[in-house]
Amino acid sequence: MEIIEQTTDFRLQKRSAVALGKFDGVHLGHRELIRRVTEQKQAGLLAVVFTFDTSAAAFFGGEEKELTTKAEKRRIFEEMGVDVLIEFPLNRETAATEPEEFVHRYLAGQMQAAYICAGSDLSFGRRGAGNYALLEKYAKQYDYVVELISKVQIDGEDVSSTRVREAVRRGEMELVTRMLGTPYSAAGRVEHGKRLGRTMGMPTANVLPEADKLLPPNGVYYSEVIAGGRTYKGISNVGCKPTVSEEQIMGIETYIYDFGGDLYDREISVRLLAFRRPEMRFDSVESLKAQLEADFAAGRDYKGSSL
Repeated sequence: MEIIEQTTDFRLQKRSAVALGKFDGVHLGHRELIRRVTEQKQAGLLAVVFTFDTSAAAFFGGEEKELTTKAEKRRIFEEMGVDVLIEFPLNRETAATEPEEFVHRYLAGQMQAAYICAGSDLSFGRRGAGNYALLEKYAKQYDYVVELISKVQIDGEDVSSTRVREAVRRGEMELVTRMLGTPYSAAGRVEHGKRLGRTMGMPTANVLPEADKLLPPNGVYYSEVIAGGRTYKGISNVGCKPTVSEEQIMGIETYIYDFGGDLYDREISVRLLAFRRPEMRFDSVESLKAQLEADFAAGRDYKGSSL
């Protein structure tokens, strides 16, 4: 997959099918957009995803935490067959681009768009004035087809990044999985911790996700771990480990079932499947160990895993 980043000066060498969107969370609606553009490869078009390198909410001083980091998006898009990913720089100059100019210069000109798809909540250009109706208005003039993709619904409600974000903040990971089409995950390099788990016979893998990654409420979660191309059952603590540490550093500490290797300094991905209990402070390490033993037993018996 070709990645175009940190520039507005680019030109695709053949006609393209373009999916426009923020793609925060890459939920089922986003996946439908991507499926539509990858289908156009059969007609000889490049499958292109156009998004911004910074979310509009973060740029204009709103939400800063992301459901899906840049690295995670890149991996998902590549796995789904996208040919070109355009991470368009969002700054004062580009944010002031008139919607008509955006269509003329970028979509019709530099991307040579022959097919464009977007959701009903699409907005682009100065003050977000560009929308599906504007794309449709210029379709004949610039020789492209534009398709409006209906919202995907779950439990009678639209799936959206906002809805996914709210569910993550409530720790409703089963609902999040349904809306994303895959479990909510956080990746990182396994860090050296205090090794307390190892001394108790319960070795864990500690990961510090990227600072802008949205995490669910502090607590213990049934989980899965992807390491070295394999998936293992796990149970994870999201938070700051209050019993053994005064540091306020958010991380994910995971006990991995039936794994005996060394993961230090290796990249792993932790999938958070379901909430078990809130994070707690215990009056002793012995009390903590007793609770962990109960958690680990429950995690082994958990039937919601994909394994």
